[in-house]
Amino acid sequence: MKKALITGITGQDGSFLSEFLLEKGYDVHGTIRRSSVDFRERVAHLEGHPNFHLHYADLGDSMSIMQVVSKVRPDEIYNLAAQSHVQVSFDSPEFTADVDATGVLRILEAVRLCGLAATCRIYQASTSELYGKVEEVPQNEKTPFHPYSPYAVAKLYGFWIVKEYREAYGMYCCSGILFNHES
Repeated sequence: MKKALITGITGQDGSFLSEFLLEKGYDVHGTIRRSSVDFRERVAHLEGHPNFHLHYADLGDSMSIMQVVSKVRPDEIYNLAAQSHVQVSFDSPEFTADVDATGVLRILEAVRLCGLAATCRIYQASTSELYGKVEEVPQNEKTPFHPYSPYAVAKLYGFWIVKEYREAYGMYCCSGILFNHES
């Protein structure tokens, strides 16, 4: 049975991805942050499923990411967690950079240091905000990036560090550039 680890499992995309992978027979593990508000309503219907597991971890804490990756030893990681509000990124740029940029690095390093570089596939949710100040319509793989917010700049770091780890360590990791969507 394949094991998937999903960060951002309580978000819109994470909850639908969980359902999809469970239907495919996966053992699904998700990370949730410790906070005073326990928001799990999007995945509450999955709790109790024998192949659905939640773990406390935070992209701002490398040790918690390392512990979950070491414990789960996933075949696939889907990094959907982020501080994803553009305006909030102007109000909290350091927090945004820590989670959306360095958080991606923390996942890649956890996979590498746990000896999973050759076996774990990583998907990084990226964003159309990388294009920012749009230079051509429609955008494609050759459209230059022009990030226009601290959020976009942080996500661009995530995009490039995924590419770097793929090339430097031969890891299977990729970024999907998501545009506005509803599930």
